[in-house]
Amino acid sequence: MTTAKTVGVVGLGIMGSAISGHLLTAGFDVLGSDVDPAAVDALVARGGRAATLADLAREADVVVTSLPGPEAALAVCGELGGVTVVETSTLSPAVKNRCRELIEAAGGTLLDCPISGTGAQARTRDLVVLGSGDAEVFATVRPVLEAFARSVQHLGAFGNGTTMKLVANLLVSIHNASTAEAFALGTAAGLDPKLLFDVIRDGAGGSVIFDKRGPLMVDRTYRPATAKVSMFLKDVALVRELAGTVGVTTPVLDATLPLYARAADEGWADADAAALFEILRGDER
Repeated sequence: MTTAKTVGVVGLGIMGSAISGHLLTAGFDVLGSDVDPAAVDALVARGGRAATLADLAREADVVVTSLPGPEAALAVCGELGGVTVVETSTLSPAVKNRCRELIEAAGGTLLDCPISGTGAQARTRDLVVLGSGDAEVFATVRPVLEAFARSVQHLGAFGNGTTMKLVANLLVSIHNASTAEAFALGTAAGLDPKLLFDVIRDGAGGSVIFDKRGPLMVDRTYRPATAKVSMFLKDVALVRELAGTVGVTTPVLDATLPLYARAADEGWADADAAALFEILRGDER
């Protein structure tokens, strides 16, 4: 079994910048590519190297992609050539399969490896990789994944990672909305928000999302975002698409969608999803 020494990272946003930083700390030679020159400059300042997609296809042992949507993912996979690609973006199963076809047509291998965790968790290496695809190839890239994730899971056949991610996102979207609703109720009834956070997180009503987004609601600070409202809208749409494909109703998830849409309409699209608290606070604003 061979392991990667040179790792390419395409997409140096919230997740990609954290991933590349951990890879550098672990001693990997990191090449980075992003449409934003400032993001590439930040990587270079930390010790990485700027690279084009052609450079990555030629020099990298493995490429990690962290991209904002299907158009970017398809464009990147169409240019990477015959290399092993760890695709961490949250995309539909259809788009992941098309990316796989593009990479395989050029002689490479695509692993479907979405990530469970927020941007804040990415910075502290508190991520879970939901990997799927060729088990032997996955074994060769495991050291790369372990450099930036707390837990690395291989879930079997290609596509299982995306399915698991969408199931997880259903819960994350609901937990975020329920956390905002709990803060709205408690504060409207006179509870101090910091006390509410400390007590609830110590009991049965707490959750990882409550732990991560509760402090943002206490301080009412939502920028810079660890996960934007606009991203939640995209993720909820993907979950509902999967649910429709398999014939499962998601009434609790469906009830959260108007909250995220309203938040976006009221100027919170680029803010952290904890801003749902502002929508649910109502007239107390």
